[in-house]
Parts: sequence; structure tokens; C-alpha cells
Amino acid sequence: MDQEKYNRLLEKRAEYEAKLKKAYVGFRGVSHENAAAELRYSQIKVYEDFIASIDSELKEMGKK
Repeated sequence: MDQEKYNRLLEKRAEYEAKLKKAYVGFRGVSHENAAAELRYSQIKVYEDFIASIDSELKEMGKK
């Protein structure tokens, strides 16, 4: 059970890392009053936070 969950988390992490890399392509930050850039930045932060939460869960599983 734990090994299955660990493998699923690794797969999800790889999936979201790929999405994050794709989101960073051509991203130069948020310019003033640019809604598209703000949405892209928000999406990048969501991907980063999701990866961080997966990392913390993987770390916790490693301590067990």
C-alpha cells in the first residue's frame, strides 16, 4: 500500500514538474496590469506549491 502511494506521488510530481517547466517557457514576470501574465504567475505558484506538498508528503513517508 505505501509503495503504491509512494509511486503515485512520484508520478504526480513528475507530471507537475513537466507542467511547471512548460509554464515557465517564455514567462518574463508580471508586467503592470497584464491579466494574462498574472494568471500564468498564479498557475506557476499553484504548481510550485503542489510540488512542495508532494515533497513534504514523500519526506514524511520516508520517515516511517
